[in-house]
Amino acid sequence: MQNYLLLFSLLALNAHATPTPTPLERGRYLSQAIAACANCHTPQGPSGPLAAKTLAGGTDYSGPGFQAYAANITPDRETGIGRWSDAQIITAIREGKRPDGSVIGPPMPVGMYRGISDRDMAAIVTYLRSVPAVKNKVPKSVYHFPLPPNYGPPLGRVAEVPVADKIAYGRYLAGPLGHCVECHSAPGADGAPDVVHNLGTGGVIFKGPWGMTVSPNITPSNLARYSDQELKRIITMGIRPDGTQVRPPMGVSYYAGMRSQELTALVAYLRQLPSK
Repeated sequence: MQNYLLLFSLLALNAHATPTPTPLERGRYLSQAIAACANCHTPQGPSGPLAAKTLAGGTDYSGPGFQAYAANITPDRETGIGRWSDAQIITAIREGKRPDGSVIGPPMPVGMYRGISDRDMAAIVTYLRSVPAVKNKVPKSVYHFPLPPNYGPPLGRVAEVPVADKIAYGRYLAGPLGHCVECHSAPGADGAPDVVHNLGTGGVIFKGPWGMTVSPNITPSNLARYSDQELKRIITMGIRPDGTQVRPPMGVSYYAGMRSQELTALVAYLRQLPSK
């Protein structure tokens, strides 16, 4: 009788277990939620993203000293990444080097992406391979200052961050995957976001079809006035407690797809940032 009860309990637990996502499922989830790839790589029209050109690039992200255009990252073989191998795509994202050896410049957050785990990076590539190819030739970005020869030494293995470690996983979401701290850290002397001295302090200026936006301070000195639920509502719905709306380029429509566990980890990480 005890053996039957044990078997029944194991079957019941298994029935409620969360199945491990396939690489495509994981890649789709990351790309369409916290990573929000389309937020930069889908052209914007007056009414928002152009669905027919999802991930086809072309958005002008010019800043001081450069005129940059988001790349076409669909599988189109002529204007996108259809001719690139998986390893070449991973090297471009995590190390900022294209197959022809050229360096990818800002605002691509290569420094953050170096921390994306091998598993998640492979999943994202699997997803990018699955999207419809869109022919869209993007102008070449122009930089009036020298780009670095690289963003660090060649990467070896990048391990998984344990989901059970809430703060560490929140740091992973806010850094390598979502690059929240890239957009929300005030620029240093070189004009780039200074995530060492100005982590989370805001002050980065963004210009686009929506006009001009300045990223807010996301350290506890500003966030302490919000409850966890209010912060999650701001992130996923773009609505502050006073009813005002968060403006682009905050990827609210993408973050709306984040799972509760990850939102909780992200907020927990932001709560423990040095208050500035």
